[in-house]
Amino acid sequence: MTTDEPHAPSDFIRNIIVDDLKQNKNNGRVHTRFPPEPNGYLHIGHAKSICLNFSIASENEGGLCNLRFDDTNPIKEEEEFVESIKEDIRWLGFDWGDRLYYASDYFDELYGYAVQLIKAGKAYVCDLSAQETRNYRGTLTEPGKDSPYRNRSIEENLDLFECMRAGEFEDGACVLRAKIDMASPNLNMRDPVLYRVLRASHHRTGNKWCVYPMYDFTHGQSDSIEGITHSLCTLEFEDHRPLYDWFIDELKIFHPQQIEFARLNLSYTVMSKRMLLELVEGGYVTGWDDPRMPTISGMRRRGYTPGAIRKFCERIGLAKRDSMIDMALLEHGIREDLNRHSPRVMAVLRPLRVVIDNYPEDLVEEMAAVNNPEDPDMGIRKVPFSRVLYIEKDDFREDPPKKFYRLAPGREVRLRYGYFIKCVSVIKDEKTGEVKELHCTYDPETKGGDSPDGRKVKATLHWVSAAHSLEVEVRLYDRLFVKANPTEGKDGPDYKTYLNPDSLQTLTSCRVEPGLADAQPGMRYQFERQGYFCVDSSDSSEGALVFNRTVSLRDSWARIQKAQEQTSGKKKIPFS
Repeated sequence: MTTDEPHAPSDFIRNIIVDDLKQNKNNGRVHTRFPPEPNGYLHIGHAKSICLNFSIASENEGGLCNLRFDDTNPIKEEEEFVESIKEDIRWLGFDWGDRLYYASDYFDELYGYAVQLIKAGKAYVCDLSAQETRNYRGTLTEPGKDSPYRNRSIEENLDLFECMRAGEFEDGACVLRAKIDMASPNLNMRDPVLYRVLRASHHRTGNKWCVYPMYDFTHGQSDSIEGITHSLCTLEFEDHRPLYDWFIDELKIFHPQQIEFARLNLSYTVMSKRMLLELVEGGYVTGWDDPRMPTISGMRRRGYTPGAIRKFCERIGLAKRDSMIDMALLEHGIREDLNRHSPRVMAVLRPLRVVIDNYPEDLVEEMAAVNNPEDPDMGIRKVPFSRVLYIEKDDFREDPPKKFYRLAPGREVRLRYGYFIKCVSVIKDEKTGEVKELHCTYDPETKGGDSPDGRKVKATLHWVSAAHSLEVEVRLYDRLFVKANPTEGKDGPDYKTYLNPDSLQTLTSCRVEPGLADAQPGMRYQFERQGYFCVDSSDSSEGALVFNRTVSLRDSWARIQKAQEQTSGKKKIPFS
């Protein structure tokens, strides 16, 4: 992969790996994996894990990272999700090479491991119903009770497990459980289920199997089969680690090391696949790639860059405690990235017609405009200037309030790359009183934006030529929720209560420079004075361009940092 990061970060996981290498643990190998379940689209939280696992592999000589789909639940898994996950990982800049695996590749071996545990007296077939199993399990303060089927003979368990595989039991009639300790303070160790009967067609194995292994039984053994040295998981798996270790120790197979880190929680959104699925199926968003979603496909469609996401994941680092990361930090990162790399263009989102009365009717000038002041190598472009222009409605006030320095009757302003103009009259709708058109005059001596006599103006406005500009649709996206933590409080309102009714505003009849006629899906721009936008990858087409707002120019994270500096008296580390 190629990234802009100049050096590898340091954190507690990398420190563990450094110590392992010093001790020649695993013969000096570093082998990680990213193991998604193909039951939904990846989100920004998964991006953190992707960056961690693939980066650690690339940072160490001979390091490897597998992509393994933990496809043990055929009811929820689809090939669509498999392909979307591959696309997202590649888009982020990572490559698994020839190391693409599926847990379903190991179904025969996993079944053999289950038989091995039965033969060792460490697993049994249990006929308790799901509710009875919960009742027998106990609580955090009370031990569980042994299942009445716990002491079946090895021979009977082998026979029953084979009958399960042969399809002789109905779904839910029985399960295979590990025989560990029903009094363990860790509920995961109270005889967990290893296999269940499930008649469902699998996206890869078809109808070969009617028994499927549980995730906890699959995870560690798959790691072992692949020779994974460091199995990196989020904190919710910390209580599962004793079970991970128990399976591997009892089976006497290669033992990877499971290490947990805090998952990414981002403000003003949700990370639960269940909730994201609910938003999709309930029509609250247009799909998994809706630009308001925290999915990688949604962020890609909105205009986020792989580099900005990788940088964000590096910036937030790794911790051993869960916390909430401010969305403003992510937005700050994409602004910095797009500021460096995006060409500038002028776009008028809410057009107000301006007629320059003393400008020749048949004259069209080509004004030289800078493509990106951050990168002189991006050069300049020519923007047509004519007698009739469009400016933003908000850039004019008939009765301007104090500190409003933009256009008003009798006031002079600068047109970006153009001339000074002065408003001389206003035309309104006779019925509504709405301002429909402005008539102005221009000073021919101020071409380029400076006055020979040295007079100053307090505002510079962007514009487009009415005759040459393109009509486009612009979608102004905002945060999906109005509350920073919409899932806060178990007894509080449903998280959907906090959906932002203004998370999408669609503007039609917007006008952009004619140079955007060839803009292709995914291309990113800064609309001067507006924000960063990209061409929509789904709904945009030639002659009917649709632009999505990635992020506004306003940088709330920079203001947060400034406030922190003023409060603490200490200079904060910049984002990059």
